[in-house]
Amino acid sequence: MTIQTIAAEAKAWPFEQARELLRRIETLEGKGRAKDAPVVFETGYGPSGLPHIGTFGEVVRTTMVRKAFEALTGGAYATKLICVSDDMDGMRKVPDTVPNPGSLQEHLQRPLTDVPDPFGTHESYGHNMNARLRAFLDSFGFEYEFASATELYRSGAYDEMLKRAAERYDDIMKVMLPTLGDERRATYSPFLPISPSTGRVLYVPMQHVDAKAGTVTFLDEDDSEVTLPVTGGSVKLQWKPDFGMRWAALGVDFEMFGKDHQANAPVYSKICRILGAEPPQQYVYELFLDEKGEKISKTKGNGISVEQWLEYAPQESLSLYQFQKPRAAKKLYFDVIPKAVDEYITFLGKYGEEEAAAQLENPVWHIHGGAPPERTSPVSFAMLLNLVSAANAHTKDVLWGFIRREAPDATPESEPLLDRLVGFALKYYEDFVKPAKTYRAPDAKERAALEDLAGRLDGYDGALEGEALQTVVFAVGKDHEFEPLRDWFKAIYEVCLGQSQGPRFGSFIALFGVAETAAMIREALARD
Repeated sequence: MTIQTIAAEAKAWPFEQARELLRRIETLEGKGRAKDAPVVFETGYGPSGLPHIGTFGEVVRTTMVRKAFEALTGGAYATKLICVSDDMDGMRKVPDTVPNPGSLQEHLQRPLTDVPDPFGTHESYGHNMNARLRAFLDSFGFEYEFASATELYRSGAYDEMLKRAAERYDDIMKVMLPTLGDERRATYSPFLPISPSTGRVLYVPMQHVDAKAGTVTFLDEDDSEVTLPVTGGSVKLQWKPDFGMRWAALGVDFEMFGKDHQANAPVYSKICRILGAEPPQQYVYELFLDEKGEKISKTKGNGISVEQWLEYAPQESLSLYQFQKPRAAKKLYFDVIPKAVDEYITFLGKYGEEEAAAQLENPVWHIHGGAPPERTSPVSFAMLLNLVSAANAHTKDVLWGFIRREAPDATPESEPLLDRLVGFALKYYEDFVKPAKTYRAPDAKERAALEDLAGRLDGYDGALEGEALQTVVFAVGKDHEFEPLRDWFKAIYEVCLGQSQGPRFGSFIALFGVAETAAMIREALARD
């Protein structure tokens, strides 16, 4: 079976979206769409601040659909991903994080690309933020075309659709006015002129819209009547009409956005149709929540940034977290990182042994665009965290000393993923695990069982393998009548490791060492 045949039945959500997209393209081809027209994927970015985890999520998920579409169609269509920066929006407030914020007050409401760069490195504030966005996306190896809204407006790329918006002004107003409150409805216009006198983006009513001439007339900030063409960057559109106009102008076929856009999505689509284009296929994803179940907000700072995640785990684990159940609200806080890392390791380990159909359902196919690396990590992240704890390790060399007991031939060079995880484990343990550790004293039954386990380990002469050592631990629990046995393991973790759950203990002993584990148990029993 070819990958195209398998992709036609794959249940992973990117393939579901890819099949819907193919149906859309084929339908439009039946209505005259050119066979060689590229399939356009698009994401938008507000450059008033730094790129964040939502920016990463939109691009990585859209890329997953793009790669699924290419596999489904066997490369029959050219594809491209356009990342558009809404850098012609007026600056609404000065960020607290910029140097000398007071110097920007006079530039409020001017397009971001007309606001001076407070960092002094770029042509404007908008250009600076755009450069940061591109560097951010480039650091992950995304394939994309960058587009500046300012350039699209001022270069004439939007001119045809802006003229059409003037021609169909009344139709656009019929869509927009019912969505507004009474006060805003009285002064609303889809066109936002750029004041010739102040350079500000003006939210003013139109005195006249001349569809034939393609001009708008309004009162400037000094109450003088001004007429401007809708083309060439003299005006821009309000954000909802702009959304639909962008789809029409760029020929967008697929776009995803967060649930906060869901109510407005029909408005975007109506505007797009008014302008004579078919709106793209849309995919709505749920927003992330913090550990309290509240919506993550950049203002509150109650979430995790991409940079913070990447301090403690590889990018692939973050991509996995974005891949899993995008339409379900998920909590995004530091405690989810180890689980995401180990799930990635597990999926990568299974991939090489799976049939082709199962591989397309495996998240690592989507994380790596159909070409996952061949090697996974022979040691889990959870196990590394416990090794750091038990060994009181502070360097990668110490951990590698234990790892070589389980995998004698392993080196940082031969196991690059594992070596990265070793560094992450040291950092994560120091910042999150160590401060939360709470050791407890054993009760009489637990003390007797732990002393027994230490004694059996002292005399152990069997195979230094996880399963064999796990059998020893099980036997001690049964002999001391722990029921259920998970209470025995919980006691080991809480008394010896200072946590309520932990690794498969036999595997831990194999890595940490039989004598070392016995010594650790006795040290725990001697603790006050």
